[in-house]
Formats: sequence, structure tokens, C-alpha cells
Amino acid sequence: MSSAKAPLVLLHGFGGVGAAWEPVLRRLDPDLPLILYDLPGHGRSLDAEGVGHAGIMAKAVLGDLDRRGISSFHLCGHSMGGAITSLIALKASGRTRSLTLLAPGGFGPEINHEALRLYASAVEIDELARALAAMFALGSMPDPAGLDRLAEVRRLSGATDRLMEILRSFLVESDGRIGQGILPLTSFESSGVPTRLFWGTEDPILPVTQAKSLWAGAEVTLIEGAGHMLIDEAPDQVASAIASALQMG
Repeated sequence: MSSAKAPLVLLHGFGGVGAAWEPVLRRLDPDLPLILYDLPGHGRSLDAEGVGHAGIMAKAVLGDLDRRGISSFHLCGHSMGGAITSLIALKASGRTRSLTLLAPGGFGPEINHEALRLYASAVEIDELARALAAMFALGSMPDPAGLDRLAEVRRLSGATDRLMEILRSFLVESDGRIGQGILPLTSFESSGVPTRLFWGTEDPILPVTQAKSLWAGAEVTLIEGAGHMLIDEAPDQVASAIASALQMG
């Protein structure tokens, strides 16, 4: 890549699309080098290589960055996208300038899988509104424009089947309970990647107690009163965090 600036790679959460970052992008430098994905099995990437759990998607995204000839990058991921960016940072620590995580998956076994199942199966705007409301803090609601974007891609043939396939790939059953797989968290401390984590104190999908799982040297910020959807609920704080991370190189 000819630009001296390392690009920012943004990865959305389960069931989302790259355009979900729009509230944050409005608050960032418009000249920022940016790579925005619809993750495999999502949006316009329904049949892309790499549909599966976070490890499979991390391999697919890193492979695409390799094909683009991008030698270094900043990473930011939300929820499932946070698990994926974490694994990319672990696999390519020497190329990762910074890692910003928003309520990432894989930091503890607890997960509200029932809410995710409802969300994965929702197609029409009213269904999506109800499913997403369960991911926000009480009293917050999804943006109507975002609902329109999601409904458009959910109506694509096979969209909800793909999401259910992906959901099954990262859920595990232990002692009769359904939870999520856990990242190899002990491996991250030695990676040397500057890491910041943000978590809403009212997260109904991934409990905020999982923020305690972060390794030494990483910074944790709890966002009071926010739920799981930090891109929508706290875009100013997310944009400010990203802008600070980008100053690292």
C-alpha cells in the first residue's frame, strides 16, 4: 500500500453489516484510510470464503489484507467482530498498530444466545426492531435508517440460514448450559499490541464482568448506562477511542 498511514479495519458484530459503523464514521476524519467489511455470511458477503466461527473469519479477513498488500493496520471490532479482530491481532501482532474492542465476544462463556437466535431469524423491520431492542440498554432504541439497511440484506435468499449456521459455530454446550467459545486470552499479553476495551455497564448480551478478563497492559473503559450496541449507543466515545488509537502510527 502506498499510503504511509496504516488503514483502520472495522469489523461489525454478529448479524450486522459494515454500514452499521456509520454513526462512528460520521465522527471520524473523512480522509482516514479505511477498510470496511461485510463479514463472511453477512450482508453482501453471504457466499464469501470464511463463513464460520471467529477463527475461520479471522483467517479469511487476514488473507484479504494480505492479498491487498497491506503491511500494517489498526483494528476495531464489535462483539463477534471483536473476537475476530483479537485473533487477527494475535496472528499478526507485528502488523497490528492498535486494537480497539467494543464488548468483544470470546472473553467469557456467558452469552445471551436466545436473544441472538431471535435476532438471526428476524427479517422484517418490526422483527428487527424488537430483536435489536433487547441488545440495547433499557430506554435506547435502534436507528430507523439502520433497520432499513438490515432489512434489505436480511431479505436476500439464504441470509437467515447463514446467520444460524454462524451462530451454531461459536456456541458450545458444557454441563447442560449453552455458552460461547473463549479466546486464548493468556496468549495476548505477550503480543505487545496496544489494546483498549470498551464495555457497556448494562450489556444484556455479554455481561460486563467479562471485561475483567483482559490481560495486563490493556486499558478498560466501562460506559455507564450503555448496553451492547456501543456503535449506536456511544458513538462519540467510540470515535474518540479510535482517533486516539490511530495516533499510535
